[in-house]
Amino acid sequence: MAAQKGKDLLLKVDPAGGTAYATVAGLRTRRIALNAETVDVTDAASAGRWRELLGGAGVQRAALSGSGIFKDAASDATLRQLFFDGKVATYQAAIPDFGTVSGPFQITALEYAGEHNGEVTFEVTLESAGALAFAVV
Repeated sequence: MAAQKGKDLLLKVDPAGGTAYATVAGLRTRRIALNAETVDVTDAASAGRWRELLGGAGVQRAALSGSGIFKDAASDATLRQLFFDGKVATYQAAIPDFGTVSGPFQITALEYAGEHNGEVTFEVTLESAGALAFAVV
């Protein structure tokens, strides 16, 4: 894969839970982290005392995060309302030349900041809340 522009990694949301995604506006940074827990099954009979893991047994999870500035009142209001409602919504991370990861996420952190001589910024963190789908683009 060749180098990609960071601005092409998009975070999208559909509060209705469908596939009518709207891009979260104003994000300057975006990140997706995919993780899988391990299940250690090492015992006294393990060859050479090396750790053994049970494949496919750990919990998988994903986290989406981003930070930026206010650009679009509609997407700002959507995120704010989803946070205060504690609602799980359908999100999609579009990763250029890789694919899309989509599924249910819940906003676990929504932060606002501003400096005296600067703009107001926001940060949002989401945690997966169910099975995710990956599609090659």
